[in-house]
Amino acid sequence: MIKITYFVHGTTTDNEKNLSTGWQPGELSELGIKQAKELGNLVSKKFDAFFCSDLKRAVDSANLGFGNKYKIIQDKRLRECNYGNFNGGTEEKIDYKKYIDMPFPNGESLKDVEKRIRDFLNFLKEGYNNKHIAIMAHKAPQLALEVILNNKTWEQAIKKDWRNTKSWQPGWEYEIK
Repeated sequence: MIKITYFVHGTTTDNEKNLSTGWQPGELSELGIKQAKELGNLVSKKFDAFFCSDLKRAVDSANLGFGNKYKIIQDKRLRECNYGNFNGGTEEKIDYKKYIDMPFPNGESLKDVEKRIRDFLNFLKEGYNNKHIAIMAHKAPQLALEVILNNKTWEQAIKKDWRNTKSWQPGWEYEIK
C-alpha cells in the first residue's frame, strides 16, 4: 500500500482575476504565498517523498511550505489539464463536464489527465511501496485521483469537488492498494 497526501497550490493572481491558468506557469498572489507558508506550518505529517507539478505555482507552493523539510521532486505528469486555446482564459470557458472525453481545443481532455495520473501512480507502485507520499498539484489531477482511487465517475468527482462545496482542507488522503 502507498499512502498519498494531496495538496493544492496557493491562490494565484489568475485565480483572483477569475482566469484559468492551465499549462501556463502562474504566479502566486500575496494570499497564495501566505497560504503556502501557512500550509507548511499546519501539516505535521512525515513524508518519504514530496512530488509536485512542474508548473511554477505548484513548485513555489511546495518550496514555500515544505522546501525546508523535503527535497521537492517536480513531475510534469502532475500538471493541470492543458486547456489549449483556453489556457489563461476566463473561467466560464472551462466547463469540465464538456471536456471529459473531448479535448479542450488544442489541449487535452480530463481522460488524458487521468491517463497521466495513472502513469504516475504506476511509477509510485514501482518504487514507493509502503511509503507515504506528498503531492502538490492542481484541480484536474486531484479529480483524476478521485476517479482512479475512489471509484468515482468524472461527473461525480466534478460535482463533489471541494472547490464547489467550499470545503478546503490542509491535504486530502488517498491510498494505492
